[in-house]
Amino acid sequence: MKKIKIALVGNPNSGKTTLFNDLTGSNQYVGNWPGVTVEKKEGRLRMTGKPGREKWPQVIIVDLPGIYSLSPYTMEEVITRDFLVLERPDVILNIVDASNLERNLYLTSQLMECGIPMVIALNMMDVVKKSGDIVNPDRLSAALGCPVVETSAVKGDGSMQAALAAVRQVKFSPPAPLKFGETVESTLGMIGHVLKNKVANEVLKRWYSIKLFERDEKVREQLALSQSDLDKIENFIKVCEAELDDDSESIITNERYERVTSIAAESLQRNLNKLSASDKIDRIVTNRWLALPIFAAVMFIVYYISVSSVGTIVTDWMNETLFGSWITGGVSSLLESVGAAGWLQSLIVDGIIGGVGAVLGFVPQMMILFFFLSFLEDCGYMARVAFIMDRIFRKLGLSGKSFIPMLISSGCGVPGIMASRTIESEKDRKMTIMVTTFIPCGAKLPIIALIAGAMFPGSSWWVAPSMYFLGILMVILSGIILKKTPLFSGEPSPFVMELPQYHMPAAKNLFLHIWERGRAFIVKAGTVIFVASGLIWFLSNFGWNLRMVDQDESILASIGHFITPMFSPLGFGDWRAAVATVTGLAAKENVVSTLSVLLGVSEGAESTPALLASVAGMFSMVSAYAFMVFNMLCAPCVAAIGAIHREMGSVKWTLIAVGYQTALAYIISLLIYQFGRVLFLGHTVSAGTIAAIAAALILIWLVVRPDSNKKIKPPQKATS
Repeated sequence: MKKIKIALVGNPNSGKTTLFNDLTGSNQYVGNWPGVTVEKKEGRLRMTGKPGREKWPQVIIVDLPGIYSLSPYTMEEVITRDFLVLERPDVILNIVDASNLERNLYLTSQLMECGIPMVIALNMMDVVKKSGDIVNPDRLSAALGCPVVETSAVKGDGSMQAALAAVRQVKFSPPAPLKFGETVESTLGMIGHVLKNKVANEVLKRWYSIKLFERDEKVREQLALSQSDLDKIENFIKVCEAELDDDSESIITNERYERVTSIAAESLQRNLNKLSASDKIDRIVTNRWLALPIFAAVMFIVYYISVSSVGTIVTDWMNETLFGSWITGGVSSLLESVGAAGWLQSLIVDGIIGGVGAVLGFVPQMMILFFFLSFLEDCGYMARVAFIMDRIFRKLGLSGKSFIPMLISSGCGVPGIMASRTIESEKDRKMTIMVTTFIPCGAKLPIIALIAGAMFPGSSWWVAPSMYFLGILMVILSGIILKKTPLFSGEPSPFVMELPQYHMPAAKNLFLHIWERGRAFIVKAGTVIFVASGLIWFLSNFGWNLRMVDQDESILASIGHFITPMFSPLGFGDWRAAVATVTGLAAKENVVSTLSVLLGVSEGAESTPALLASVAGMFSMVSAYAFMVFNMLCAPCVAAIGAIHREMGSVKWTLIAVGYQTALAYIISLLIYQFGRVLFLGHTVSAGTIAAIAAALILIWLVVRPDSNKKIKPPQKATS
């Protein structure tokens, strides 16, 4: 029996991917912004129960990117449109957010023109009923000419009914496209006549006619029309524009909205006397003056709980009891009982367990952080943050869309960099890629926790939040500086976002998200960190003659002494700190595992206090903070650099990105250490301090200098 392919199509935040997860059991992550689903995902429908006596074929569900229209302005829209028009799925399951009915039906009106059978999943009905609004699915079905099924994907209500309705709908005809005004219909008819030898399918002929009317360049290229035909079509369009006194694209947009507004008005009865809970909350959290302080307070609380309070308690137990006593003690006793050689015991206990354990010990803090971030994303708050940040970013020459990759990067920089694909402007996209990894990812959290615990034990509550806000500050600083260069000049791309209704995230999706992020960290610890810890142990215990030597005479020590002068102006002149920084290029977790191996403090239940004490002996508070800042801002891990190369598509641009990140990290760390040692430690002014002053002056000049790329408008003549 032939497979049936269902295309899930809907606006961002309509619950599309939640429905996909519910129907297929997929672990696809659910997000609250456009761009999370950059490529289409496929899954097989899980049949639950007995839908009837019919023989059901294998059903493949394709989760297409969340879009607002089929106009090819973004990569998501291109992917979705090409799939629908060129690959022709058997049926469309259009997810419509019932709480934003009119806005969502705009896309529905375009899908009706594709000539594919369709079913409407009227989602978020629980939110609609809670607000007191009433949606009549029968009227909506009659107006659109296709079945309408009420669903609440986050609760799993109606999901299977919608999928089965889509399977049955394959046998029926597609819905008829909405009719426009007489003038527009006449023009479309004339364009269609030009296409009679190009497009055989009458429904698709109308779709192509509309796109040509909108002057869609991609469709023009696809049809390969002759110049004579293009001239005829252009004349038809100009006549219509003159008659309706508007441009062609706006004409179609207005025509669509007139129709969907009428359909929504007939199908929806609003409770005008009741202000929704989302509206009440938004009056506060998106307030012009309160929005940023509230965001700062929320992120401060998130990092405080994750790193400085609850997270610390669980992490201490992991480090001191699980790894420090049970695993290390048990493995040491086992190796001694079997008479293992001393070097082998040292490799396993000090090298592998010490390095990997030092990183895995911070997993609880990461999981707690991921829980809060996932909750804020899924409940709808982070969509508001992107809207809030757009006000600031646009003043700096960035789009609000740039904040979305940065938000994703708080988990991992690789998907954050990939999410930059949703930005239309090539210059904005490249600049976003360059600054995205300034936001601390989960892999950097162990470094923050280590320095906070070692150097600021009584006041560590501010350290983690300061790194998050420093990352945002560097994004802002970079936006000001880079936009004034010819490489990135130009107006930022527009940012449109549908703010979803606030809702309680589904526990299943929440914990799937946490597990996906946490699993990636644990797998890395079991592979990259495992190998790196063993290699660090070998290089720190063997000399160039391949014989065991004291650590200060080892291969690693000689390499460390060679590179240390580069980092001495930043305050970490200890070769072990320099080596840890370099190994962090493979994976940021390596910074902690390298220090743990080199300091040799992995044995016994007192391993964590010993590690913190050893780290405290390497730094002053100022140099430790500079060390942390450099590792937060410098070139990311190898995986993220690879993602930068893939997205940039150029070795040159990859080197520019990595070079800029490292240079900025070096300058900021230099300023922190050199000014801090004079102001807080009472040291005298040195050559490094003078260099820091020069660097500060250059930074200030780069920020305040006039933008030579902006065109100055000539003065207007005064009229009397």
